[in-house]
Amino acid sequence: MKRSILLLFLFTLAAGVLVGGWLPMPWDKPAVPSPPALTNTPPSSDSVGTQTDSSQTSFNRSDNFTLLNAAFTVVNALRQQDYHTMSAFVHPEKGVTFTPYSTVDPEVDLTFSQEQIMNLTQDTAVYTWGTVDGRGSPIELTMAQYFQRYVFNADYSQAPQIGVDRIQMRGNALENIEEAYPQGRFVDFCFPQLNKANEGLDWCSLKLIFEPGEQSWLLVGVVHGEWTI
Repeated sequence: MKRSILLLFLFTLAAGVLVGGWLPMPWDKPAVPSPPALTNTPPSSDSVGTQTDSSQTSFNRSDNFTLLNAAFTVVNALRQQDYHTMSAFVHPEKGVTFTPYSTVDPEVDLTFSQEQIMNLTQDTAVYTWGTVDGRGSPIELTMAQYFQRYVFNADYSQAPQIGVDRIQMRGNALENIEEAYPQGRFVDFCFPQLNKANEGLDWCSLKLIFEPGEQSWLLVGVVHGEWTI
């Protein structure tokens, strides 16, 4: 009887290894993950402004569903400060570039790799991200501080306006995403106002720019927008 139980246990263990791969050892160095399966459900088309339409559900370069799915997965990861999941979407070769005020400037905007995003909370270095609107002083922040001020300054998972390849709010700053990322597509999460008393002068947005990979959308840009002087 004991021998039968032992043989059954060994057979089950072997089958698990063959199906799921070798069991990880505690000394194994964690690798940068691949983009997870896109399973989050994006909002219905009635609540999203788009410029292109597609009824397909499998991944392709023009599919709005998988693009929204990737964008919502990244937004939810930002809300939970789950940078391991976010890093899985970062382009493995180009990295992801951050823009604090609408206008993408490749000579100034900072770009970070998958590994840097995954280890964001451990990075205490202070970076210069550009200049503060209306002041001209340098934006000198750690990655965590920058994310709090210029990435997830509002809960964009609850944004009332969402645009696919469409800018939802424009200020006096140049919107040049299409020129800066000619091979990309973007999702714009926008709050037309945060406080009604401010009459829209506190609008803000988060634009996530993706480029198509072999099997999934890859994050190449994060653009923050807000009312500027």
